[in-house]
Amino acid sequence: MHVLITGGAGFIGSNLVAYHIKKGDKVHVIDDLSTGRIENISLFLEHLNFKFDEANILIWQDLEKAVAWADRIYHMAAVVGVFRVLKEPISVLATNIAGCERLLRVLHNTDWNTKLIIASSSEVYGNRLENELLNEDMELHISPGHNSRWNYSISKLADEAFALSYARQYNINVTVIRFFNVIGPNQTGKYGMVVPRFVQQTVREQDITIYGDGTQQRAFLDVRDAMIYLDLLAENPLSRAEIVNVGTAREMTINQLAHAIKEYSQSSSNITYTSYEDAYGKGFDEIYHRKPDLAKLLRLTNHLPKWALEETLLDLIHHEQKKEL
Repeated sequence: MHVLITGGAGFIGSNLVAYHIKKGDKVHVIDDLSTGRIENISLFLEHLNFKFDEANILIWQDLEKAVAWADRIYHMAAVVGVFRVLKEPISVLATNIAGCERLLRVLHNTDWNTKLIIASSSEVYGNRLENELLNEDMELHISPGHNSRWNYSISKLADEAFALSYARQYNINVTVIRFFNVIGPNQTGKYGMVVPRFVQQTVREQDITIYGDGTQQRAFLDVRDAMIYLDLLAENPLSRAEIVNVGTAREMTINQLAHAIKEYSQSSSNITYTSYEDAYGKGFDEIYHRKPDLAKLLRLTNHLPKWALEETLLDLIHHEQKKEL
């Protein structure tokens, strides 16, 4: 199978590369390396089944050729991470929306029945009630406010709308994935991702810094399970023109996460707290609860997560410890 991955040098994209190379597929990655890192895919650069183009999906002239080559496309290219979203609000909207629409337009023009997986985000659910189960068919509530955090949510909603519109009007074979806190190798804390940031701080014996009071809850999914889910969804014709939550049901508070990582790493780091205003600036809107309804995911994949959170955290800690040696 021929697999095209936009944003393939990023966290999830690079894990997709490893997953499909291991299956024996031919993989082509497009990434401008603005967020992704060449180190994430360096092991594959000389592989016979791998090709990499450093390119901007908005202007790359060979996109049509790459799309026509592919049997499956994963669209992972986007401006991501809270810090970067706040710093580059216009780029978030322009890049995330225009890049996705251009890919859909090119795919339509090739007239080829390529399977397209588009990455969306649980951010589209906005602020929700405590213990509210987030279902793909529920109404979405995004507070525009004056804080540009919501530009990311808006960009992903626009991507979803484009994807489903192309599916209806042109019969594009597309599935939209709403990711919920996927964690694993190659993820960086540079742009605000909490797990790699905590792991790095504990391994380096630095203070573990929690933003807010730590009572916000999240459910974390191992990227290895995410790869299986994506593959199963892509192979299932019933996923066509569907939006699917991809995550896990087990929640924990950020306080619990910090204590678990400290314990597993046997670190003497102190756990400290800083306000949202100090971390992100004035007017930041936090989401305190985000638990996915996974009924559709289970129905379409019949897969239960294999990796427990404790196992994932230990793997990440050991990986970080090796880097520090």
